[in-house]
Amino acid sequence: MSPRVKGAMLGLSAAALFGVSAPVAKLLLPSSTPLVLASLLYLGGGLGLTCLEALRRMRPSGDSRSEARLGRKDVPLLLGVILCGGVLGPVLMLVGLQRLSGVAASLLLNLEGPFTILLALLVFGEHLGRSGALAAGFVMAGAAVLGFQEGELHGDVLGVLSLAGACLAWAVDNNLTQRLSLKDPIALVRTKALGSGACTLVLAWLTGQPFPSGKVLGAALVLGFASYGLSIVLDAYALRLLGAAREAAYFATAPFVGALVAVPLLGEQLRPLDLLAGALMATGVVLLLRERHGHVHTHVALEHEHLHVHDAHHQHAHPPGMDATEPHSHPHRHEPLTHDHPHVSDLHHRHKH
Repeated sequence: MSPRVKGAMLGLSAAALFGVSAPVAKLLLPSSTPLVLASLLYLGGGLGLTCLEALRRMRPSGDSRSEARLGRKDVPLLLGVILCGGVLGPVLMLVGLQRLSGVAASLLLNLEGPFTILLALLVFGEHLGRSGALAAGFVMAGAAVLGFQEGELHGDVLGVLSLAGACLAWAVDNNLTQRLSLKDPIALVRTKALGSGACTLVLAWLTGQPFPSGKVLGAALVLGFASYGLSIVLDAYALRLLGAAREAAYFATAPFVGALVAVPLLGEQLRPLDLLAGALMATGVVLLLRERHGHVHTHVALEHEHLHVHDAHHQHAHPPGMDATEPHSHPHRHEPLTHDHPHVSDLHHRHKH
């Protein structure tokens, strides 16, 4: 399976797990508040992944196939991820939701995908050709159609700016996470979820918001493990393989999964607009899967560490005595290389076009 197809499957799986969270969380909201529930979802993801990490540590020590560990150099990016994704995003969203109608809020929350793509292209050096941009446009159009509901469209400037700011904060979070995606995804998402959960929990406590019963708390933690833990781990792998721009398009299908789950779970019915949204998203996904991008390009010298095999991009010697079983992870250097092959904008392919 090619990295492009594998990344697409991981991205769509991550979107499906995350999409389930919306209708299930809607069942829990009457017994909680949005900020408290958000903190529990993050903490559920972090605590669940901590248990997975404990199980993983039971493997024989010295496993050469282990992922690259997070280090001190990664702290600034981690702090940015937690600040943008776990503090600014949720707080600005809550401010916006208080000042806007449901219709306006639903439409504005679709800005996360376009913002993620724009930042990836303009700031973080990714590339998305015409066919990729067209495919992403179909998915984003489907998300916009899905977010449209009948009702009054109203709000004020502060509300609009707050929700747009929340989407921008999450877009920064997505791109910073992509920069860290070569490191151990479980450790990365565990740190991100626990940090974000702790921050939102403190905000909930400072604002005097009540905590739910033990039954609701337990359900929120379990949901968080699936939708804010496993989902984001899969998404981190997709970010590694695809880059943030293409991953954003696949992940934008999450609301449609939520709409499908809401039919049996909440007794809701699919509207014609929902079916149109699904058709637009499916078209975008198919176009993105069929996208091909390849040309002569040059890799500059680069030193980093991540899980790898010795393919065309990884031709290097090992220190004496090191276990060379593949895949493995260790610090290594990429020498300058010029060649031609199909590729996407992962962290090994950030070159000019």
